[in-house]
Amino acid sequence: MALEFTDSNFEELTNTDKPVLIDFWAEWCGPCRMVGPHVEALSTEYEGKAVVGKVNVDLYQSLAAKFGVRNIPTLIVLKNGEVVEKVVGAVPKETLAAKLDANL
Repeated sequence: MALEFTDSNFEELTNTDKPVLIDFWAEWCGPCRMVGPHVEALSTEYEGKAVVGKVNVDLYQSLAAKFGVRNIPTLIVLKNGEVVEKVVGAVPKETLAAKLDANL
């Protein structure tokens, strides 16, 4: 199950040498609902190899602002705390898996 990133746990969950996939989303966003199942599946497939989670931009606007998220869904991959990949819009699961694989 994908983690829920919040203001209080973000630093702890992203302080890792593993790649971190973050899905910035909102309940009302149709394309976000299309990407959500992909993120959930990847959280299971990459368990132990990567950290996979979601940020609800309505609840945690400061995290969205920190990464310059202007449109959702926006998916970023962090490596050692730095943004190494960024995808905006609904994309296939394979695209997200390739981004993770490139940073393992």
